[in-house]
Amino acid sequence: MHTVSASDIIAVEVTDRKVIIYTTRNNFESVHNISYWMDTLPKSRFFQTHRSFIVNFEHITDFDHTLIHLTNQLTAYLTRRKYRTFKDAYLLYLESMR
Repeated sequence: MHTVSASDIIAVEVTDRKVIIYTTRNNFESVHNISYWMDTLPKSRFFQTHRSFIVNFEHITDFDHTLIHLTNQLTAYLTRRKYRTFKDAYLLYLESMR
């Protein structure tokens, strides 16, 4: 069992039926599914960009219409139908950081 601050979580990814939590220090395998993480993590800082990815706004370096690049060189998928909602949420996050 590990305790990690939400700000240290870079992303959550489902890969090969495993949920991987990428943090600034290590990666951890979770016993919980991605729905659990979406319900648990603060919605003001995390966004589910794809059925298999949740990203932390704090760790985004750049994005386009299909991909999001994160600080640990991880790339997350962004579905077309979530692009506008993601962009609006990310801009709102940036405004709140001023």
